[in-house]
Amino acid sequence: MKSKKVVLRQCVGCRELKSKKDLIRILKTPEDDVVVDDTGRMNGRGAYICPSLECFKKARKTKAIERSLDTIIPNEVYETIERQMSELD
Repeated sequence: MKSKKVVLRQCVGCRELKSKKDLIRILKTPEDDVVVDDTGRMNGRGAYICPSLECFKKARKTKAIERSLDTIIPNEVYETIERQMSELD
């Protein structure tokens, strides 16, 4: 009887290690679009963030998501992500 091991990821906002399923994945697709990956299974480079607007605002201010995804994120995309995150709350 093997127990599943908990997969940990670091939030780009608060930098805390948390369970992957407790975080939201922000994804840079192969087409260079930045989207919220609610399935956690889409192809592309991912950055993980706590589902709190406080962490999101900190990550936005320090450009942590941009560094993690190695791309420049336009304001409209940040606003869309923020809207999607507040809907998940």
